[in-house]
Amino acid sequence: MIQANGDGMMANWEEQERAAEAMIPLIGELHRQRAVEISIYGQLMVKKTVNDIMKAHDYSRRVEKVSISPVDTLAVLEDLVKMPLRKAHVDIGKLVVKYMGLESKPESQEFFNAELADALSDDDADLDHARDVVLFGFGRIGRLVARILCERTGGAHGMRLRAVVVRKGKGNDLEKRASLLRFDSVHGPFKGVVDVDAEKEVMIINGQPVQVIYAGSPEEVDYTAYGIEDAVLVDNTGAWRDEEGLGRHLQAKGISKVLLTAPGKGDIKNIVHGINHGAIEDSDKILSAASCTTNAISPVLKSINDKFGIVNGHMETIHSYTNDQNLIDNYHKADRRGRGAPLNMVLTETGATSAVGKALPELAGKLTGSSVRVPTPNVSIAILSLNLEADPDKEELNDHLRYMAMHSELQKQIGYSNVPDAVSTDFVGMRNTGVVDSLATQAGDKRCVVYVWYDNEFGYTCQVVRILRQVTGSTLPVFPKS
Repeated sequence: MIQANGDGMMANWEEQERAAEAMIPLIGELHRQRAVEISIYGQLMVKKTVNDIMKAHDYSRRVEKVSISPVDTLAVLEDLVKMPLRKAHVDIGKLVVKYMGLESKPESQEFFNAELADALSDDDADLDHARDVVLFGFGRIGRLVARILCERTGGAHGMRLRAVVVRKGKGNDLEKRASLLRFDSVHGPFKGVVDVDAEKEVMIINGQPVQVIYAGSPEEVDYTAYGIEDAVLVDNTGAWRDEEGLGRHLQAKGISKVLLTAPGKGDIKNIVHGINHGAIEDSDKILSAASCTTNAISPVLKSINDKFGIVNGHMETIHSYTNDQNLIDNYHKADRRGRGAPLNMVLTETGATSAVGKALPELAGKLTGSSVRVPTPNVSIAILSLNLEADPDKEELNDHLRYMAMHSELQKQIGYSNVPDAVSTDFVGMRNTGVVDSLATQAGDKRCVVYVWYDNEFGYTCQVVRILRQVTGSTLPVFPKS
């Protein structure tokens, strides 16, 4: 009996695997030819493996408590490829569940035509148009931006990485930088092909030529000499954070906008995508993507404040060490950061809570914050201790945060975990800005403590790319609509 049951389970698994295998070319066709991205409950499926597809279905079962299989979603995909879809992000998991939940079910094609009406078009114009992007600096964030921009080719991106600007190092600089892109001790090997043309000083990333430009200052580069026009430049050096310094990039021919991957100073708009990205105007020349911690906590804080009201609170971030700390004890201009990062917990300051007040004015002055750097290379956790106007219990608070993670307009920003053994390394590579650890939530007597994991490198970089997509006009409308 046990063996027979096991055989049945295995046969069912193999059926689902076959369906997942059949989904891959359909997802690829929609992406390459029509600029359509496919996801399953918020998890992007472009260029994913069979196992990735199976895990995405399992995530929807564990978190949303909906039972869908690749057999179900394959049927949806087979219908979608017959439709004149263009430039859209379609969550096929949600489409399946929405259709199955209807009391009176129309024909599936009739349902899809209604749900996706705004994405139906036979016009292929501009599918291949892509805005030029330049990276100034090629450190931790710069290389991750390059990975994201180059991991998926096709019209759905709407952006094309054209150049990387760095100071020339000693030895075989080009090959060393290519190697750092190929291999990463935290994020693993790049899932693509990186080649070099030493004579032309070009990296070829998944077939895309990316010019490496050696320069000492922003003004000295003429990007038009490389065929680069109207480009958005991403400054990931942190060398300049005010309008005067970052404005030097705009003096270079070929650059029209600048995006800083650090908190900006003065009147520069600090954007947390999903929160205040509506403040971006076409006339803005310089923008900031704020900090990783600000991006991690702002969406969760907004969700809690909108539903339950935040009177005041404190945020403590347990943060992985970063490149601005010393490996071993040595001089550092900042207090404590000169002590060896891999050996110590290091108390330090954070401006994240004051930055939250800029993105969410309703919380200005209500939060204090502090930080402890710890001997891990990536992934941090923010502990939000809040006094509330309402008095939710743990279940009510978690239900609200789960809904926000699965169904709201903050789905890309907020993740949700109910895994009992989750630890920091489990969140490496998460595209969500912050992931609520629901099992650690505490609530009662108008107080709550919420734990938010965040990949302070990759999750933050995804936010940078979301801003890039907005300023380049390549953000895709999401279906089905919330």
